[in-house]
Amino acid sequence: MADYLLPDVGEGLTEAELVSWKVAVGDVIAVNDIVCEIETAKSIVELPSPYAGTVTGLLVEVGTTVPVGTPIISVAQAGEAVGASAATGASDAAKAGETAPEPIDTNIPPEGNVTLVGYGPRAAQSQRRPRRDASAAAPTPVSPTPVSPTPVSPAPVSPAPVSPAPPSPAPPSPAPPSPAELRVLAKPPVRKLAKELGVDLATVTPTGIAPAGAEFSGAEFSGAEFSGAESSRAVITRADVEAAARAHSAAWTDAVFGDVQAVPGAQATEAAYPGTAAGLAFTTDGLTDRREPIKGVRKMMAQAMVDSAFTAPHVTEWVTIDATRTVEFVQRLKQRREFREVKVSPLLVVARACLLALRRTPEINSTWDEAAGEVVFKGSCNLGIAAATPRGLVVPNVKAADRLGLVELAAAINELGRTAREGRTQPAEMAGGSFTITNVGVFGIDGGTPIINPGESAILAMGAIRKQPWVVTTRDADGTEHDEIAVRQVTTLGLSFDHRHIDGAIGSRFLADVAAIVEDPGNALLF
Repeated sequence: MADYLLPDVGEGLTEAELVSWKVAVGDVIAVNDIVCEIETAKSIVELPSPYAGTVTGLLVEVGTTVPVGTPIISVAQAGEAVGASAATGASDAAKAGETAPEPIDTNIPPEGNVTLVGYGPRAAQSQRRPRRDASAAAPTPVSPTPVSPTPVSPAPVSPAPVSPAPPSPAPPSPAPPSPAELRVLAKPPVRKLAKELGVDLATVTPTGIAPAGAEFSGAEFSGAEFSGAESSRAVITRADVEAAARAHSAAWTDAVFGDVQAVPGAQATEAAYPGTAAGLAFTTDGLTDRREPIKGVRKMMAQAMVDSAFTAPHVTEWVTIDATRTVEFVQRLKQRREFREVKVSPLLVVARACLLALRRTPEINSTWDEAAGEVVFKGSCNLGIAAATPRGLVVPNVKAADRLGLVELAAAINELGRTAREGRTQPAEMAGGSFTITNVGVFGIDGGTPIINPGESAILAMGAIRKQPWVVTTRDADGTEHDEIAVRQVTTLGLSFDHRHIDGAIGSRFLADVAAIVEDPGNALLF
């Protein structure tokens, strides 16, 4: 029997939260099969199994944070099959004059107890049988009542099959859920979301359908009773929970600010809610504080930002520019054959402009080494793209981005974004960054003062591109200038840099070079 210990998945991480199980007790797995997902301080990571065999125990519940080195799953390897162990136990029990307990089917909840793996106590599961030494005598069978040591005369054994003894009384367990709760099918992450949003799953209408022939085990579903009817196979999805939360919020808003309508819930009194109509009923679920633990990616992000903000002296500069030619250039790129399978946006042009500008100002692509008393100039640029995820901010980077062509750079940026949205960014993809771009413009924000990513010396914030009136200067053939107001695509770029080794002249020159290329992509030929 092998126990899989929680490994350090990179960069000295000390703990991780178990997000979901991908296997159940009784499943046969091979080496490198994914057994679970964990959330570290940097990302969501899938753990492959180092063992092949049968899963005999899931040792950590979903949502639990455990330190590195903690056993999380038990696997019976070749020669330790669960079936063989059960047969040996039955043989030993027969020799001792008792009936071996029947193996527990982990896919079907015992009657009166629908607690599955990962949710609450497992009342009907006993401790694992210790391995028996071949040279030792047969052990005395375990019984819930003390066994008298007085020898018992052997009784004649009937050849007829022995009826199973009544099962031992299970330890006290919580009261069984109501019938409404028994019909709820939802994966652990969906249940966690419902708890965070204050949504009662018993009141949610499911829209998902479980696949035909699916086994409703603790690895996928919890708190569910499956009868085989199509209606009982409906599964509550994340979208169902979010829709229920929005409906609840809308009902509350209508009751308080719109046409006063009765909402199921506690009666509100004039004393408790001054100014409300007498007899108005509405819920109070949204009035209580909600606490969310600081862990995983969010905890790591908070610590990194604090360390950076109070270690490196930040200076931020802005420049507002006419990006009309960049917008037109992006439209032309979309028509080219090379970019038909790649998403192209102004962010690509800004990223390329930053990489070209770094050639003139290598100080931007450097880092301050306090311990060594040196400034380290990096041989290549690992371009970080800040990405907002439900679990916090992550900054994966494109390795050696300055050596990529425009098509390769676009594909790499797209892949970083897709991986981050899916929560699959690995620690190695966030390590070794050189320079970062944060695109706050996607949220409709004009600009900001970004905080430098730890280990780097500068970060660029790209604001929203908006149509605005702009002074455009034209020249006649004789060189006479004329100014006129025109509608142009305008954006703001903001650069924060470490003022310990990057002075204002260097930071300003870099920002001016980036702005020149964004104003006219043709200026890239000068770099």
